[in-house]
Amino acid sequence: MNDSLIVHGMVLFQSAVGENDKRLVILTKEKGKITVFARGARRPGNANLAVGPFSTGEFEVIEGRSAYNLKRSVISNYFRELATDPKQAYYGFYFLEACGFYAVENADESNLINLLYITLRAMERKQMDMELLRRVFELKLLAIEGEYPNVFECVSCGSKENLNTFSFEGRGMVCDDCKRKTDTTTVSKSTLYTLQYVITSEPSSVYAFNVNDEVKEEFIYIVGKYFNMYVGHSFKSLEVLESMGLK
Repeated sequence: MNDSLIVHGMVLFQSAVGENDKRLVILTKEKGKITVFARGARRPGNANLAVGPFSTGEFEVIEGRSAYNLKRSVISNYFRELATDPKQAYYGFYFLEACGFYAVENADESNLINLLYITLRAMERKQMDMELLRRVFELKLLAIEGEYPNVFECVSCGSKENLNTFSFEGRGMVCDDCKRKTDTTTVSKSTLYTLQYVITSEPSSVYAFNVNDEVKEEFIYIVGKYFNMYVGHSFKSLEVLESMGLK
């Protein structure tokens, strides 16, 4: 008989299986993204009845052939406040879905879990408006995955001076000597600093800043266009937000 294993993380997704069971996808620090079956978890009175998306805590699981079986859970946070606002709820689902898109099995996903937790906490505390918070999340997600744009030097010549233009085609900043008119946008020094801050900061402090409306508009435009160009994936939660007129 397989020994049980203690993992720590957050439930990204759940679906019904049979009459009383649940299939959970959990992002864990120890094992990355894993699939877990919770037997009888939909039965009234079951200890795991309330375990679902956003549930964060400790999970005791037993490894099977192709998935794990949930033996016990100790939930520290359900993020129930998000469910009271449809817009917040579906943005929350988007953050879960995006992390699930990048997460893999048997990998150290500590940074990804930390970003997800801090993002949901920032939503609860209303630290930023949702549009800016979403783009900060996306850029930090790309930074964790090593897919972020180069905003520290010119992508053409390597110069760190006169970086005033962002090239979407070049995936980063270009200096005044190298800039071209094709698929570029002007970037203020404050916006450049904000891009650099989000990429280099720890997840715990990634939302600890304020910007004026001009910087916010530039930041949202650059990150949004870059993310859409290079991630190349359609997220169902965003489609729901758009269909509800909340995006």
